Amino acid sequence: MRTRAALKALVETGLVWSGTAALCRVALLRHALVLTYHNVVPDDCSSFGDRSLHLPRRTFVRQIEQLLRTHAIVPLEEVLTPAPSGRRPRVAITFDDAYQGAIAIGVEELARRGVPATLFVVPAFVGGRSFWWDALARDEGGGLDPVLRTRALQELGGKDRDVRRWAEAQGLRLAAVPEWALVASEGELRTATRHPGITLASHTWTHPNLLRLSPAELQEELSRPLDWLRRRCTSVVAWLSYPYGLASPSVEAAAAAAGYVAALSLDGGWFTPNRVNRYAVPRVNIPSGLSAHGFALRTSGFAGVPVTPPTAVSSHT
Repeated sequence: MRTRAALKALVETGLVWSGTAALCRVALLRHALVLTYHNVVPDDCSSFGDRSLHLPRRTFVRQIEQLLRTHAIVPLEEVLTPAPSGRRPRVAITFDDAYQGAIAIGVEELARRGVPATLFVVPAFVGGRSFWWDALARDEGGGLDPVLRTRALQELGGKDRDVRRWAEAQGLRLAAVPEWALVASEGELRTATRHPGITLASHTWTHPNLLRLSPAELQEELSRPLDWLRRRCTSVVAWLSYPYGLASPSVEAAAAAAGYVAALSLDGGWFTPNRVNRYAVPRVNIPSGLSAHGFALRTSGFAGVPVTPPTAVSSHT
C-alpha cells in the first residue's frame, strides 16, 4: 500500500509540474465545475466519523488558495449561465449538510478571501443533531463500513431514525461526535449569510434516499426545506442537493414541480452550461486526504475532459 501511494504521489507530481493540469484547464474555459465539500475541522482534531467528509482547516485553506490562482470562483447560480470571456475556467463551491465546522471554520476562511459558496441545509437536523454515518463509523477514525452504508441506503432508505433503530437492535454502538460534526443552529446559519456571497439551499427535510420514498413523502421532503429556509433566512437560492447524490427522472421532475430552479447530483465533472440537465447538474466530491497535486488534477479535468453529453439534456433545461 505504501509503495502504491508513493507511486501515485510521484505520478501526480509529474503531471502537475509538466503543465498537464494547466493545459487541461485551457480546454475547459467554456465549461463549469461544481465542487462538493462537507465539513472543515480544526487541524488538531482527531479522526472521527465518516472521516472522508471532514477536511482539516489547513487542507481546505490550501485548496481554496490554489483555486484562486487557477480558477474563477463564482456563485453557484452562475455556473448555468453562458461562460464569459476570460482566461480561467469557472468553479463553484458547495457544502452539503451544514456542519458546524463548515459554518464556523469553512465560511470564515471563505469570507476572509471574498469567496462565494452555497451551503445545503437539512432543516430537521438544524440545532445540534448528528448524522447516522458519523455516529456509526468505526472507532479511531476507521471510517464507515461499506456494507453498513449500502444496507442503510438501500434497505433502510437512508433514513436517520430507521438506521439508528436498526443499529441499536444489532447491538452496534452509536458514538458521540465532536461539536464540529453537529449540524449548525439557525443563528449560525443566519450569521453565515451575512457574509457577501454565502447562500443557503435545500438538502431535503430529513436527508433520505429519495428513490425509496412514496410520491407524497417525496413532495414533503422537497417542499418543506425551501419554505423553512425562506421564512428564517436571507440569501436563499432555490437549488437542491440530492441526498447521497441519488436521483431519477421522476425525482428530477418532482424537484422542478417543488419550485427548484436546479439540482445537484454527485457523479460527473465539468459540464457545458447550455447543455447540462439543470436537475442533474454534476459535481466533483473533494474528500479528506486528497493530496495538493491530486486536488490540482481533479479540478483541472485530468484523465480527459468530461463534458455533459447531448443525451443528458432533458425537458427541464
